Amino acid sequence: MGKDTFELAGRDWPKVKWWKMKGMRTVYLTLWAAMLTSATNGYDGSLMNGLEAIKAWNENFNNPNGQILGLITASMSIGSLLAIPIVPYTADILGRRTGVVIGCSIMIVGVALICIGFHVALFIIGRFILGFGIAIAHGSAPLLIAELVHPQHRAIYSTIYNTLWYLGSLVGSWVAFGTNKLDGQWSWRVPCLLQAIPSIVQIIFIWTVPESPRWLISKGKHQKAKEILARVHAEGNLDDELVNVEFNEISQTILLEQEYEKSAWSELWATPGNRHRLIILVSIGFFSQWSGNGIVSYYLPKVLALIGITDSTLVLEINGYLSIVQLVSAVGICFFVDKIGRRPLFITSCAGMLVTFIATTIALARYDASPNSNAANAVIVFIFFYYIMYNLGFCGLLVSYSTEILPYRIRAKGLTVMFFCVDLSLWFNQYVNPIALQDIQWKYYIVYCCWIAFELVVVLKYYIETKNTALEEIVKYFDGDAALVGGDAATAKARHLAGEDEAELPGAPEVEKTATKNSTDVAA
Repeated sequence: MGKDTFELAGRDWPKVKWWKMKGMRTVYLTLWAAMLTSATNGYDGSLMNGLEAIKAWNENFNNPNGQILGLITASMSIGSLLAIPIVPYTADILGRRTGVVIGCSIMIVGVALICIGFHVALFIIGRFILGFGIAIAHGSAPLLIAELVHPQHRAIYSTIYNTLWYLGSLVGSWVAFGTNKLDGQWSWRVPCLLQAIPSIVQIIFIWTVPESPRWLISKGKHQKAKEILARVHAEGNLDDELVNVEFNEISQTILLEQEYEKSAWSELWATPGNRHRLIILVSIGFFSQWSGNGIVSYYLPKVLALIGITDSTLVLEINGYLSIVQLVSAVGICFFVDKIGRRPLFITSCAGMLVTFIATTIALARYDASPNSNAANAVIVFIFFYYIMYNLGFCGLLVSYSTEILPYRIRAKGLTVMFFCVDLSLWFNQYVNPIALQDIQWKYYIVYCCWIAFELVVVLKYYIETKNTALEEIVKYFDGDAALVGGDAATAKARHLAGEDEAELPGAPEVEKTATKNSTDVAA
């Protein structure tokens, strides 16, 4: 595969320039309506840091600390956890776009209750509802992106999706910095109110994004799916060779999965390949939040207080600059995912986090023993370096890697399991971290040093490379000869394995009616 080609179905195809293709350009410029979901989530993370530093917010809720502060922050994750059972069914039954709209509508209700917030209980209920809605939207948006974009761009776009958490974080941090100067309760109500704007925008503009062709095919809408593939990937040319290869592979893969696999949660651990996937999904979900990032993401003021920084303006400034570094480093690495590979990025990320976290712990210990500016500055510097290391593996790849290792049939359910682990670990972080920081202070960092070392071991053992592989063909790395991959050759193989050499594979006629005569054989 050369630098001007990409691989699909065992062949090299010429790369395209999306800005020169009207259909692709239009869709890519509207995809932000799906990507905003991640930014909304990030806004909340930075917002909580900001609210903790705003005097009026603390006075309004009687200076929450310890368990109360943990409950306020964790309430959003609890809401997301309770939404988990319905998330995959929303995306699979109603569609990817409808899932985003439902989630955004619920989030707006949550924001309204948060802004009213005349009592801490109402503030907590509002965050609970906000978390419930964001779980539904978050379970649909990345699927739409990964299943719609051109194969050449899948890794970049699906990886960028989760990095936009930092875009929301950046906006939230500087909004809180600006409103801190307002008088009275508007200093915290305004940033809370602004949280509804992305959801309103998404509800309106998500309909400008085409529905997932894979979802349409799963619902028997083959012609419409092919028209979308052609419009987005080939300027509307239904006879384009790449479009026919994609359509053929997607259609037959989904049909094979529907015929030979059950649509049940037990499917996630029914085979060795799926058990391998499940280990990755569970581990990446927990690792993404239990790598020490949860301390700074939601409790930066508490961490900075350990090194004597308590001025609200300075805390908000550090929070704002940290958001800029996070956004630049996270988005920047997205363009190298297919060049460097997933596995090297995960390994480098874990090793880098371990080194920087140990250094941060040492600096905190030295400051505790003898307060001095050198140790304090070292802590701040290492926090910035830590996030650069974290973003190499567990920001953008969290969603893109989890999405691509799953076959269509269990993609929504598998992604839901991953988000369940994220929410469970977030709940732990948000409830336990403030208590631990208050009780054992810097020594709490030692726990995470040991945990990150464990993460490195798991990544080395279980995480595999998937770069430069079509979405439908990644199953081969997990399932080997048992992999269900669409295409003419794969269909013949499936018939042979099932003892149906003379019979038609169920559902195949429907595919053949809509596939064009130019469809190219796809190697199993």
